[in-house]
Amino acid sequence: MNTNTKSGPLATRARAVAVAAGRGFVLTLVSLPGAVLGFTLSLLSIALVPLGIGVLTTPWVLTRVRAFADWRRALAQRWGGIPIPSAYRPVPEGANPWSRTYAMLRDPATWRDLRWLQVDMTAGYVTALLPVVLFVYPLEGLAVAAGLWRPLSTWGGYWYGFVHVTDQSSAFGAGALALVLLTLTPLAPRMLATHFQLTRAVLGASQAELAERVRVLTETRRDAVDTSAAELRRIERDLHDGAQARLVAMGMDLGTIEMLMDKDPAQAKQLLSQARQSSVDALAELRELVRGIHPPVLAERGLGDAVRALALRLPLPTEVTVELDGRAEAPVESAAYFAVSEVLTNAVKHSGADRVWIDLHHAEGRLRVTVTDNGKGGAAIGAGSGLAGVERRLGTFDGVLAVSSPAGGPTMVTMEIPCALS
Repeated sequence: MNTNTKSGPLATRARAVAVAAGRGFVLTLVSLPGAVLGFTLSLLSIALVPLGIGVLTTPWVLTRVRAFADWRRALAQRWGGIPIPSAYRPVPEGANPWSRTYAMLRDPATWRDLRWLQVDMTAGYVTALLPVVLFVYPLEGLAVAAGLWRPLSTWGGYWYGFVHVTDQSSAFGAGALALVLLTLTPLAPRMLATHFQLTRAVLGASQAELAERVRVLTETRRDAVDTSAAELRRIERDLHDGAQARLVAMGMDLGTIEMLMDKDPAQAKQLLSQARQSSVDALAELRELVRGIHPPVLAERGLGDAVRALALRLPLPTEVTVELDGRAEAPVESAAYFAVSEVLTNAVKHSGADRVWIDLHHAEGRLRVTVTDNGKGGAAIGAGSGLAGVERRLGTFDGVLAVSSPAGGPTMVTMEIPCALS
């Protein structure tokens, strides 16, 4: 009974040591070559940015570095139980190479990755290698004492630690040293945990970045509140100036009709026709108002069909491509719909285009919408611009807006919102 009680924890510790050694071995094989390659290519690519070559290579290299870092974050969570959130600023796919390179180099997470690569090829490599050494090296010493010293000492002896093994007696000395080192073997899981803690210390977001993130969220929340307040004022104004005024006029007409029914039936009939038209107009305005709040087609059939319906109302030929495997949350769909509506309105009013293309798809956890027109170009995000309002609307959902609009066109507006489809 006691023997089983003791052997259980012993077997568990031995298994934990073996698992830590195996995972450390995998990290050893990956960390040094991966970190050296990523760091070298990143420095070389960034150095070539002034020559124009790096503008093409830097986004590609840094994207791979980010994927490598995210993989290591996932391993830290899975193998070490240490969560390391990924905090990269989103970079729209549709942006031109200069914009993508500039955006990625401005991201503090990019430079944090480069610091981590330096640490990973040095201290990170050592902390990943130690669990392997603590597991394998004592076994090697015991094997030397058991007779492995003979083939190993063929070329003038073999050094095991500080023991020079030349015969069986010195081999027993190596075995004694191995038994001492064997007492350190249980530290292997701690060494692996140290590796992941080091990874978190370098890859984790700093306090300054967290403060910046809070500031951005505070601004987007304030923008969302301001936008909601403005939307409420618009609804109140439209109700007061439109449907409400027509309903009041219709009520007055009905009162007049009531008085004229016996005195002047012809005039009453004319006013009745006028009241009926007022009710039709009021109903149409209410429907338009509801469509402006949340289009029924959006609620019933989703973002893809809602954008297709929006395109059908445009005075320009519009081609819509939708690749969505499900639906996003209602607030996200609404934000994307009205953002597309605003961009299309700008294209119709200001671009001088005669054709528009809309592409909607979901990839890598992001809803991406691209609106392209063949107009004169020159669109920009700035104060007073409709695109500035679109940017604020997307910012509420941590989304981004990128505009590529050289003089002479074409104009490409790309919008991205992080979300999952159901």
